[in-house]
Amino acid sequence: MHALKEMGVHFSMDDFGTGFSSLNYLTRLPFDQLKIDKSFVHNIGIKPSDMMIIQTIIGMVHNLGIEVIAEGVETEEQRAFLEYNNCPLCQGYLFSKPVPIAQFEALFVACKSYRTLNN
Repeated sequence: MHALKEMGVHFSMDDFGTGFSSLNYLTRLPFDQLKIDKSFVHNIGIKPSDMMIIQTIIGMVHNLGIEVIAEGVETEEQRAFLEYNNCPLCQGYLFSKPVPIAQFEALFVACKSYRTLNN
């Protein structure tokens, strides 16, 4: 992974907080991005302990110089909590359900055009 990183490849750890993800990997492997597992995001506003875990992950990852993204964002409440806690990068059904590539490209171009016109 380190040799690939030197060649410009970027790495993301998916589903952090579950399965085989380990804090040890964060210091040994050259990750550029970490994705908080949707099982924690789902419990925003429901389970205070999961909200505390998310806040801790965000702070720890930023201190390591790694970008953080939350997966499984489905509500505005979840998105607002994440943004307030310094995690503005999110993915999930709040933004769009999976779509075919042609439809995604059309949405992307429309969004890019909208931003260009309004800036």
